[in-house]
Amino acid sequence: MNYYVVSISDWNLLSVAKPKIQFQCNECGAETPKWVGQCPECMAWNTLQESLVEKKTASNSSRFREHLAGPSEVCSLDSVEMSETPRQATGLAELDRVMGGGLVNGSVTLIGGDPGIGKSTLLLQTLACLDSASGVPSLYVTGEESAQQVGLRGKRLGLSLGSLRILTENHLERILNVASKEKAKVIVIDSIQTVYSDMLQSAPGSVAQVRECAAQLVRFAKQTDTALFLVGHVTKEGALAGPRVLEHMVDTVLYFEGDSSSRYRVVRTVKNRYGAVNELGIFAMTDKGLREVSNPSAIFLSRHDDQVSGSAIMVTREGTRPMLVEVQALVDQSHLGNPRRVALGLEQNRLAMLLAVLHRHAGISMSDQDVFINVVGGVRIAETAADLPLLLAIISSFKNKPLPNNMVMFGEVGLSGEIRPIQNGMERLNEAAKHGFKQSLIPVANNPKVAVPDMDIQTVTHVSQVMEKVGL
Repeated sequence: MNYYVVSISDWNLLSVAKPKIQFQCNECGAETPKWVGQCPECMAWNTLQESLVEKKTASNSSRFREHLAGPSEVCSLDSVEMSETPRQATGLAELDRVMGGGLVNGSVTLIGGDPGIGKSTLLLQTLACLDSASGVPSLYVTGEESAQQVGLRGKRLGLSLGSLRILTENHLERILNVASKEKAKVIVIDSIQTVYSDMLQSAPGSVAQVRECAAQLVRFAKQTDTALFLVGHVTKEGALAGPRVLEHMVDTVLYFEGDSSSRYRVVRTVKNRYGAVNELGIFAMTDKGLREVSNPSAIFLSRHDDQVSGSAIMVTREGTRPMLVEVQALVDQSHLGNPRRVALGLEQNRLAMLLAVLHRHAGISMSDQDVFINVVGGVRIAETAADLPLLLAIISSFKNKPLPNNMVMFGEVGLSGEIRPIQNGMERLNEAAKHGFKQSLIPVANNPKVAVPDMDIQTVTHVSQVMEKVGL
């Protein structure tokens, strides 16, 4: 029989050799010792990821002591020097619009979007425009591509990248060291999910790594007055991957949207500390990169040569920009026990409510009809100004009678059938007049005090008056 003698020191080494593992939620950051299908805190499914328990060290605990703007002191707001924030034009007018007028020194912008939508292309074009127009020193940090790949893309797009600095690195401490030596004023991190820190043992892209790396980069941008762009991946549902706190840490959150079958791309502002939210920037993807679309109404508006039933033109508003959009409706007899209600670009519950109002206050029943709604161009309309155009498009398709070809309309429909006013009615009418429309149907409360040139304005107060006004 063989006997083995194990000392106390050897036993301690054996006991600590196995790392302790825990599971952390991607949505809320909750921790559990075992994997479960549903997070016990936020009740989200399949969001737990395996990670190692971090050891508390002196360096690990001291990294939070430094404030973003130096030592904090109590002061009065009257004594704070307030000045207008200077902005740097990026060279892309549509990007400047969604960011509130341009880049702000020390701001952090998060850009999310589907794979292949054009996030890297947009930022590479932005850095090229900044370098050629104003000579702003910039640094492009990529952890997904090689320097050769980025150079070939820039050459294919015809960009001038002679003085653009590039770093292929995903180690956070190395990135911060190089960025401080380069003294760049604009830095792009592509992407935040590939960056990792030595302070944590978890893999790149985990909740802890994304949160820690983003916090360190935000702290560096605020302390050095550097404009920072972070590229973020998205989940299958379209939300930004990683913890929700990532969107809270940054100053601006941009979503890059677009249909894979369409050449147009939309940049939407979800959060902006330096400007308005829900701003919209339109780009067109070409073989030479992204091109700005200065007149988006021409994309979303199709002017038919002949009058077509089921088509209504409305004036929507995205941020500070009014746009003309075509709303299409198709009403057909249903052969199913439960008629279909399909809405693309509009809320489906809103469609069901409007059909009920149409039946109650106008006497038109759609209980045996399939109703299909589509907004041309892939635009998503969330405001209630689309109620009146949607209602008229449905009636037009149901009766197979076209609406006037040169008429625009907007208005909210209440449950009692009243037509309620909406905001910025005068700006919407001016936008329609600029595109050659001669008639408009609006709520009576939106009737302008100053006449719009070359436009016949008709007002309505109730759903029962709508069909008479448009000849249906």
